Order: sequence, then structure tokens, then C-alpha cells
Amino acid sequence: MSVRSRVAAPGSAVAAAPARDELGLAIDRASGARPITGNRLVHHPDSPRALEVMLELIAQARRWVHFENYIIRDDRTGRRFADALTERARAGVSVRVLYDAIGSIGTALRYWRRLVQAGAEVRAFHPILSRHPFQILQRDHRKLLVTDGTQAMVGGLCIGDEWAGDPGRRRRPWRDTMVLVCGPAATGLDRAFGRIWGRAGPPLVPDELAAAPEQCGTSTVRVVEGVPRRARVYRTVELLAASAAERLWITDAYLVAPAPLYAGLLDAAKGGVDVRILVPGTSDLPVLRNFTRMGYRELLHAGVRIFEYQGPMVHAKTILVDRRWARVGSTNLNVSSLLTNYELDVVAECEGLAEELAAQSVTTSPRAARSCSSLAACGSRPASWARPPRRPRNRSRTRRTSVRGTSWERSPWWRCGAWPAGCGARSPAPPRSPSRGSALCWCCSPRRWASCSPPGRS
Repeated sequence: MSVRSRVAAPGSAVAAAPARDELGLAIDRASGARPITGNRLVHHPDSPRALEVMLELIAQARRWVHFENYIIRDDRTGRRFADALTERARAGVSVRVLYDAIGSIGTALRYWRRLVQAGAEVRAFHPILSRHPFQILQRDHRKLLVTDGTQAMVGGLCIGDEWAGDPGRRRRPWRDTMVLVCGPAATGLDRAFGRIWGRAGPPLVPDELAAAPEQCGTSTVRVVEGVPRRARVYRTVELLAASAAERLWITDAYLVAPAPLYAGLLDAAKGGVDVRILVPGTSDLPVLRNFTRMGYRELLHAGVRIFEYQGPMVHAKTILVDRRWARVGSTNLNVSSLLTNYELDVVAECEGLAEELAAQSVTTSPRAARSCSSLAACGSRPASWARPPRRPRNRSRTRRTSVRGTSWERSPWWRCGAWPAGCGARSPAPPRSPSRGSALCWCCSPRRWASCSPPGRS
């Protein structure tokens, strides 16, 4: 048959080849994961509620409970989980608990002894005193709960009173994100637990990995396992950032992005993508927060909107890309998480989860979102504001902050609020009494700091 005879004539019925998802294929190869269809995802942005759901899942388990976490404290919240796990172990349910030896270093031995005496099997991942001292840098930073191989909870939430809060003492819970997975992807998460469980000792019995749940939803999930020196999550995040066409919203607890990922954020913002970053204003690791702030200058000049949450600690690790992709897990965007730790994320093609993450990002602090959006949209200052006026310093109320060689005065009570007349940078003179927002907007860089004048000054 000649080549010409194989060309279909106009109007002939020729079956069209199915469209090929090039981005999905690239993410599959980068992450070392396969797409798992037929799942239902439930977003839990409230840490106390997520803890309650995890306790309910443990109480409903009939065959096995696989529980893995970086931090399990011996406090009020940790003892609630110990009670639930002990009750299931005594009821004949196979209970496996894996904790990180460094993350849970403050937990008393009696806590683990109680679980073992009840019939649970407990293992410490990479103990401090071992025959492999260099493994101390490779930590199990994952947060996972799987019951019966049919339901799983994954995200960034650890087990401690910080995440539960204490209304009696007026201690607000840390803000974190977990996702409940129902369907075949729960089995994929269970197998991920089985692989890391085998690194800490003998492998699981095959019966505990034989679950075959039915499809219960329409979401496609990829289970991405972060393994030292493999950079699976790193490559996946870079692909997601490079593919963003509409929006790229990131929430991260300890953001110190490597240079290639940092450049990807800059390029996305310069290309017109709505890039937003939410980081904690108050951190349990102030040193890392200072390293995060060192990169603000170039991001702001590229058009990235940066929000510092002024409530409790933000411990969530999420990425939202356009209206298709959502990533939730344990991986922080820093070298330690991306290259040296064992991590666990889910990358979901789920429009519902993407919209819930977007709504959560906006409603976290609405006044801060409005003020930062307006300031970021202001652009450069008028020509008459070529240099802000010199202000007298009050050493008791003001401190000097330096970012990449440039310093400016920042008072603790200066806040970027939502002004009645709009953004101050668009008016001839800044307003005299801006309202206090619930988050500090770093769009007030030294090139725009005059728009955030203290009350009573022009």
C-alpha cells in the first residue's frame, strides 16, 4: 500500500486518537507515581477537627491501623491517641506505630511502653544511637494514618497540643491542613507505609497490604514519596510551578526555596501568573523565618504577593496550581525536606479540592488579603515620591530590618490595612491612620513603605 493511499480522504470516518496528557505524563515520571482514579477527597483545614477525624478513624478500624508521624508528644493530645490505639490493640486490631527518633525525642519511654504492653508494635525511625551515624540527617517527616487499607489521612499535622489548642488557656491551635482519602489511593498510601516500615525493621505481613477498596469518587490522586537523593517532590513541584498559567498559590511553614525553584517562582510571576505565598508571621523556628524573609525583595519586585499570617503558627504545606492541581502533604519547600528527608504528599487532580484550598487561602485573613492585593496592584510610586521623607527614630518602638543590603525602619504597629479611600500609593499623600489588618503585608517594601505611614504622620 502506498503512502498516499493511507491518507484519509476528507469526510471519511477516521477514529481520532485520544488526547495525550503531556503534563500528566511528565508529572508521573518526575514523581515516580502513577495516577489512581476513583477517589473521594475531604479537605480538613481545621487542626482540632482533623485530630477528631483521625481519632474516629482509629476507633472504627476492624483489621489494622497504620500510624506514622514525625512528632508524637506525651501531652493531652498525645495521650488521647495513645488511649485510642491501646483500645484497638486490645480489641485484636493490628496496630503499627512508626515515629521519628529526632522529632519525638521529648516523648517519654513510658508512652511507647504502654502501647507495646497493649499489643501494638512500635518502631523508632533511624534511632540516634545506631551503627549508621550519617542516617541521622535522613528523618521520617511524614504524617499518615491508614485504617483497614480503605481510608487514610495525610498532610502536615503532628500529634501535640500545639495543633489541638487550649481554649481554657486561650491558646489557639496551629493552622494545618489534612486530607481524608477514600478509595484506591488509600491502598497506595498504605503501601507507602509498608515500604518505610520495612526500613525500620522486618516488613509487614502481606495480609495487611491486601485491601482492595472500591472506587468512591471522581478524583485522580498520585501518591508522591519523598526519598533522600531522589528529589521526587522537588521535581514535581518544579513542574507544577512551570505549568501554572492562571494562579500558583503556596502555603508553607518553613519556606527557603532552592535556587531553581526560587527562579521558577520569579519567572511565573513575571509571566503574568497570580503567585501568592502564605507563610507564618510567628514561627517556632525564628532562624528559618529570617532566611525566608531574605528572599522577599526579588519576589515582590517580580509581582509575587507575600502574606505573613499573624495568627498562630501556620504549619500547612499546600500548593494550588490553576483549577486542576492541588498538592497537600508533609514536604516543606526547603533543601532538608526536598532532598534529605522521607516525605509523603498527594498530588490530586480535583477541582473541588483546588477550590477549597483557594477559598481557605482567601478566608484565612480576609482583611490581610484585601490590603496585600491592593498594594501589590499599586505598581510603582508617583514621581513625587522618589524618596520617602526622613523620619525621626524612636528606638523604643522601632527596629531596623535589613534585606539583601537595604535597610528600612519597620515599627511593630505599622500594618497594611484596607483604607476607605483605596491604596495610599495611588493617592498624592498616604493616609494618616491606616487600620490594622490581621496579617503583615510585605508588599510594603522600601520602595513603597511611605504608603504605610504611622498614625499621625504624613
